[in-house]
Amino acid sequence: MKVIYTPAVTEYLILFDFDETYYPHECLPEQLKMVYELEQYLQQLARNHQVKIAWVTGSSVQQIQAKMNIAGMTQLPHFIASNLGTELWEVEPDGQLVAVPSWAKIIRASGFSRRDVEDYLISELKSTFNIVLHEQTQLGQSRYKMNYYYYPVSAVKTQYDISIIRHLAASHGIGININICNPKAGDPEHAYDVDFIPAGTGKKAAVQFLMDYSQVPLSKTLAFGDSGNDIEMLQMVAHGYLLQNATAEAKSCHNNVAPYPYAEGILHVCRNFFRE
Repeated sequence: MKVIYTPAVTEYLILFDFDETYYPHECLPEQLKMVYELEQYLQQLARNHQVKIAWVTGSSVQQIQAKMNIAGMTQLPHFIASNLGTELWEVEPDGQLVAVPSWAKIIRASGFSRRDVEDYLISELKSTFNIVLHEQTQLGQSRYKMNYYYYPVSAVKTQYDISIIRHLAASHGIGININICNPKAGDPEHAYDVDFIPAGTGKKAAVQFLMDYSQVPLSKTLAFGDSGNDIEMLQMVAHGYLLQNATAEAKSCHNNVAPYPYAEGILHVCRNFFRE
C-alpha cells in the first residue's frame, strides 16, 4: 500500500466515510475504475493544493485492509478514524499507522467500560423495558465500540424504544449511534444499527478533532457520506455531500446530494470545488 503524498502544510481537509462511499461493496468493474481514478486524483490534490485525506468509518483497520485488497485499492489516506471514530490513526509516509496520543487520552478520560454496557445497559433495557438488542457477532466487537442490531416491531414502539435506548445510554455516560441499516454494506434489512461508544467520540467528534489537529479553517473542509451515521459529520464541515447512492434515511436528513454515486460523485464535486 502507498500513502497519498503528504503536504508539509495542510490547506484543505477532505473526509470520507468508507463503506458505500469511498468503497463500493459490489466492486463492479465500472465502480472500481472510478475508485482508481479517484486515488490518482487525490494524489494530485495533495500535491497541488496541500490537501489531506481522512477516512472516518465504522469499519476496523483490519476490515478496511481486507476490503482494499478485494478492490485492488493501493492508496492509504493521511488519517483513519476507524471503528466509528473510536480509534484515530495517523498514517506515516511508509504506511505505518500510529495512534494519535491526544485522541487516546480522550478515550481514557471517558471511562468507557464494555462490562458497564453489557452488565448494566443491555441488561436494564431487557429486564425493565423489554427492549432486546442483538449483538453483531459477524462483524466482531472492538475495544471501544459495541455493535448491536435493533429489529423494529411497529413504528410507534420503535420510536419509543429508540428514545429509551438514547436516554439510558446518556444516563450511564455512554456515547451512542443509532441509524437505519444499509443492506448494501452487509447489514440485515429493516433493522437499526445501535453502537455504544465512549462519550466524546464518534464521527462528529473525530471530524472536529481532525480539523483542529490539522489547523484547517472550516471554509476549506469537505466531507462525503452515504448513510444516517454520516449526517453529523457532513454538517460539521463547510461542504458536506451525500452521494447519489445514499440511503433514503440519509437523504431525508441532508439536502446536499452529489449527482452521481460513489467515486464518480466524489470526483464531480471535487473537480468543481477545485476548478479542475
